[in-house]
Amino acid sequence: MVSRSRLCRMFVATLMVLTLCLGWGTAAQATSYDRQNLRQSDWSHQDLRGNDYTRADMADADMSHTNLRGVRLFDTTLARANMEGADMTGATLDGARFVQANLTNAILAGAYAFGTDFREAIIDGADFTDVLLDPKVNKMLCDVAQGINPVTGRKTRDTLYCP
Repeated sequence: MVSRSRLCRMFVATLMVLTLCLGWGTAAQATSYDRQNLRQSDWSHQDLRGNDYTRADMADADMSHTNLRGVRLFDTTLARANMEGADMTGATLDGARFVQANLTNAILAGAYAFGTDFREAIIDGADFTDVLLDPKVNKMLCDVAQGINPVTGRKTRDTLYCP
């Protein structure tokens, strides 16, 4: 027969092992930068999955080669930001302003981007697969679309359904 104290220690030890196993290898907690001034900040080459940058000012920020899957960039200012090679798959981009941003080879597949401003953005090699865009914005992007995304192998023009 096992003593009550030994049984209790075994239970606590089992809980500790389970806690370590379940927490091992999980991504860091998502962080909120809602309404913060992040101008000219350097986020390049980082894993930023799930972060919230809603209404943040990220003008001139370097977000090149970042993992931005599932981030919230709702109503975020990204004017002149370097987004080259960024993976924004499934991100919320509604109302974001990518005016003159560098989106070369970025992946926006499945992102929510209705009402997003892409004026004068560089989109060479960007992948817009399954991105819902305003028809006027889609036409504007088709006027400058070129290149093939090096990761997905998709032509930018094809992902925008350009004529």
